[in-house]
Amino acid sequence: MVSASISLLAGRKAQTPTGLFINNKWVEASDKGTFATLNPATGEHLLDISCATAADVDTAVAAARLAFKTTWGRNAAPSERARLLNKLADLIERDAQHLGELESVDSGKGLRLARDFDIGDCVACLRYYAGWADKINGQTIEVSKSKMVYTTQDPIGVCGQIIPWNYPMLMWCWKTGPALAAGCTIVMKPSELTPLTALALCDLIVEAGFPAGVVNTLPGTGPVAGAAISSHMDINKVAFTGSVVTGRRIMAAAANSNLKKVTLELGGKSPSIIFGSSDLEQAAAWTAMGIYYNSGQDCCAGSRLYVDEKCYDEFMPLLIAHAKACAIGDPWDDKTSFGPLVSAVQRDKVLAYIESGVAEGATIATGGKAWGTKGFYVEPTILTDCTPEMKCVVEEIFGPVLVVCKFKSEEAVLELANDSTYGLGAAVFTGDAKQAMRVSAALDAGSVWVNQYGILHTSVPFGGYKMSGIGRELGSHGVSEYTITKAVHHNISEEMTWPL
Repeated sequence: MVSASISLLAGRKAQTPTGLFINNKWVEASDKGTFATLNPATGEHLLDISCATAADVDTAVAAARLAFKTTWGRNAAPSERARLLNKLADLIERDAQHLGELESVDSGKGLRLARDFDIGDCVACLRYYAGWADKINGQTIEVSKSKMVYTTQDPIGVCGQIIPWNYPMLMWCWKTGPALAAGCTIVMKPSELTPLTALALCDLIVEAGFPAGVVNTLPGTGPVAGAAISSHMDINKVAFTGSVVTGRRIMAAAANSNLKKVTLELGGKSPSIIFGSSDLEQAAAWTAMGIYYNSGQDCCAGSRLYVDEKCYDEFMPLLIAHAKACAIGDPWDDKTSFGPLVSAVQRDKVLAYIESGVAEGATIATGGKAWGTKGFYVEPTILTDCTPEMKCVVEEIFGPVLVVCKFKSEEAVLELANDSTYGLGAAVFTGDAKQAMRVSAALDAGSVWVNQYGILHTSVPFGGYKMSGIGRELGSHGVSEYTITKAVHHNISEEMTWPL
């Protein structure tokens, strides 16, 4: 079976793809294997999805390579690539309600956030990169009167893209947008926890008019499909968003195969710093958004908080009130902004980190438990009395858990904030403009927010320092990651005499 019926909002039944999408056709896995998906809000079975094999990866790569050589890459004019990306964005906007319902039931996030925020950002991302398709330019370089040199930015080729479960559709667009604008073809592997929207988007790929083989989608497991993509000898680049552990494996596989280009957007343990001069009410609101948005399942979540001891007693009640006010509940309810975690495994991992923190001396200021009688919910949690060596302070939790420490001076808090193997995001809250400039410059992070947290823009590059990744997504940098530079030397009047 390559499609199945699914029950969505208000009992609405819809047919949705469950197969592999290769060369613009739906097929079963070569061994007929499947895996199950669950509804995180209830823990109930959703659908059985085809599970790609290494042989299926070979088939998809061959289709992508043929398309790159014949109908895409340099064979599709930039204006045509832009037209198709804009058409795809229009179709996503048209189907926002349906796609939002699929995203919600598959990942557990609130329908309103999935539909209005994530899908809205998806549309904006594709339209932004449609605008880039005819602006990928090289240079002319003066070297002498007898010679002309110019460069071209060529599409790198067939790209493997492995996306995570926390923002399934948005990460799909972050990766496909720049790749398609640059002229690359794609073999995509969505997370086995949240494959539904990546598959549904393939029907829109066909409707938009993309040539066969330009986008191929293979739901499957990391150890099989993901490993086959990472080590494939005919894939020119792999882009991955996920854990550091898996990122290391992908780098090793790329190095041990054909030395393919790799971009990695990995984990984070991002610090926020609250100085006494800041607007404490706004600092509390932004801090809550930074850790509790998407139920804390965010690579750049502001999960470490450092509060000036001068304002700690005034600030913490504000923050705790915001945590308690999180709109936790049924994802179908438009009032809900805090849904379940994606799986029982993730829920239990987060609860284990809370238990570890308490065992090491932390205090639960609020939350700390599973929520409800079904599904994979964890209460919005704040741990105080934390110290730098605690496991919950050092390691990425990837859930709605904020660890809080006091600090005495700017110099001391910068040492604490930068004392991490990660460097994805950071924030500083202060009413002192000079301090804002000093601290933002000193923080070791790819994105630093001043008096806000977590707001991203399609035109602004995103990526990390240290073990938070390699390369950048979004902005012009996102397109550059999918091109390779060629230098062309034209001899005008130089003559060679021989022997030298």
